[in-house]
Amino acid sequence: MAEIIQKDGTWTFDGDALRLTPGRDKNVSLLRRTLGELTVPLGALAGISFEQGKKSGRLRLRLRDGADPLLQATGGRLAEPNDPYQLTVESDRYGVAEYVVDEVRDALLLDQVPADPVDGYLLPGPSVPLSVSAGDGTASFDGERVRLEWNWKTEDSKSAAGARSLALTDLTTVEWHPAVGLENGYLRFTVRGAETKAPPKYDPNSVELWGFKKDPLMALVAAAVQARLPHPTASPEAAQATEQPTAIATEDDHDALLRRLRELGDLRKSGVLTDEEFATAKRAVLKRM
Repeated sequence: MAEIIQKDGTWTFDGDALRLTPGRDKNVSLLRRTLGELTVPLGALAGISFEQGKKSGRLRLRLRDGADPLLQATGGRLAEPNDPYQLTVESDRYGVAEYVVDEVRDALLLDQVPADPVDGYLLPGPSVPLSVSAGDGTASFDGERVRLEWNWKTEDSKSAAGARSLALTDLTTVEWHPAVGLENGYLRFTVRGAETKAPPKYDPNSVELWGFKKDPLMALVAAAVQARLPHPTASPEAAQATEQPTAIATEDDHDALLRRLRELGDLRKSGVLTDEEFATAKRAVLKRM
C-alpha cells in the first residue's frame, strides 16, 4: 500500500483503487470538504503525475474521459482549489509523492489499463438528497426530481412562475459553469422539448451564479444529476432503453450478459458498487438471462 498524508488531504493506494480524503486544513475548499472521500478505481485512471515546486509540489490524477460525472458536468472548469484530483505536497514529502506515482503507474501497466474514453461512469457521483443555495436560487435533487426555488435577487419574470420541479426523465443535459471575470456563471438544466438559448438570468431552468463562495457547490448538484442521466456515449436507442422496461434477452445476448456480470463484480471489488447495489444489479441481469 502507498499513502501520502498532507494538510491538503490524504491519498491511499491499495493496488485496486485510490482513496482520496480531503484534509481538515482551513485552506481546503468548501467543495472538497462537502464532496468528502472519493474512491477512484484503477480502471478509471488514465495517468498520474507529480510536479515539483520550490516550496510545494502537486500530485495530479488524470481520469479517463467519461469516467466521472463531476468532470463531465463541469467540463474541466473546476479551479485548482476545488479539483478533488489534485493534492498539494510539502517539499519534505516529495519522495513519498514520487513513490505513490510509481506504485500507481506500475499497477496501470501491470493491469494494462487503457487510457482511452469509457462508455459508462466508473464513479457514482455525489450522494443524494442534495440541496445548495447560491446565486439567484436554490437547487435540490433527490435522485428523481430537481427542484429550483428562487430568492429576492431573482429577476422578476423568472421568479413570477414560482418554484420549478423537473423530473429526471425529462432532462437531457445538465451543465455547471463558473463565473469568469465580468461574465456570470450558471447551473443549467436542459428539458426535453424546451431547449432555450436564453441567458441564465431569464431561463427558469437555470440558476445564475455571481462568483461567490458557494458557487462551486452547485457543481455537486450537476454531478449528481449527470450520474443518473444516460452516459454521453450512449446511443439514442440506449438512452431510450433507460426509460423503458428492458426486453427479455435472447440467446445471442447471453455472452454480453455474462460480461456484464463480470463487470459488476469488478465494480463491487473496486468499491464503486456497494454489496446491496451489486446484488440488485446482479438480480436484474440474471432475470434477463
